[in-house]
Amino acid sequence: MKKRKKKVFIIAEAGCNHNGKISIAKKLIDIASKAKADAIKFQTFNVDELVTKNAPKAKYALEHTEKFETQYEMQKRLQLSFKDHVKLKVYCKKKKIEFISSTFDILSTEILKKLQVRTIKIPSGEINNLPNLKRIGSLGKKIILSTGMSSINDIRVAIKILEKAGTNKKNIVLLHCTTDYPAKIGDVNLLAMNEIRNKFKMEVGYSDHTLGIDISLAAVALGASVIEKHITLDRKMKGPDHYASLEENEFNKLVKSIRNLELALGDGKKKPKKNELKNLYAVRKSIKARKNIEKGQLFSENNLLVARPGKGLSPLKWEEVIGRKARKNFKIGQDIKL
Repeated sequence: MKKRKKKVFIIAEAGCNHNGKISIAKKLIDIASKAKADAIKFQTFNVDELVTKNAPKAKYALEHTEKFETQYEMQKRLQLSFKDHVKLKVYCKKKKIEFISSTFDILSTEILKKLQVRTIKIPSGEINNLPNLKRIGSLGKKIILSTGMSSINDIRVAIKILEKAGTNKKNIVLLHCTTDYPAKIGDVNLLAMNEIRNKFKMEVGYSDHTLGIDISLAAVALGASVIEKHITLDRKMKGPDHYASLEENEFNKLVKSIRNLELALGDGKKKPKKNELKNLYAVRKSIKARKNIEKGQLFSENNLLVARPGKGLSPLKWEEVIGRKARKNFKIGQDIKL
């Protein structure tokens, strides 16, 4: 793992957990801002470009939404208008948190261009959307590319399309992800982050769909530069993603834990810390007299011992001391000097 050069970029994933209501969306922004996340992410889509009218819902969505509702009807209810986007971006600026959104179609990408967002997210399901990838790649924005359900070749193809369209590879972050809500621990495969990083020589992060915060922290320990995690006002709310999201107190804990973990990981160089050195003499040992030793006596294992504190002769000198004559008298417990 490479030495971490900067702080982990923490994204609070609002997604569609606003349930189509600006008032809820603003409360989610409040949660993310208060927790000191770096950004909050929404979804930008045109339902008629996203899904056909008779398309079924994903299994996880069926479990937490109305059974009679089609995916089209659900997404129509969750769609944010351009005016909604403007309001949310202004509110994010007020709350001093970056506004990010996932784009699912070219019309939505144009909305994000008009909003002058700094970063665009490409969700896992859009990694093969050639027309939109080309448009996104032409904008010169920072790009976060989620790789759920993808092979190495899927990722390679998407990167090439973005690069050919004009995006510098250095401006793309790849997010490892398991597209399931919630994702099972056994399906996470966090070590795949290493393969992605080694194959593409790019920044790698993690979009976490598991329950709790443990896997996000493990991803940070493995070198994730970005962590994305869903947030909600209440996991019991109806909606496709609420159940696999963090509530306010949990998200606060996640952010604090990531910042503490960053401190704990350090710079990767093994050397004594200042606060360790003040304990050095108290816990290290030196060679001392086991009993009273008279001048001229030979030092031996019978009259010497290694004990704390360590202000005297290092125990590494033990073999040099054994068999030599004492040049003066030593009292029991006294540091030996040659």
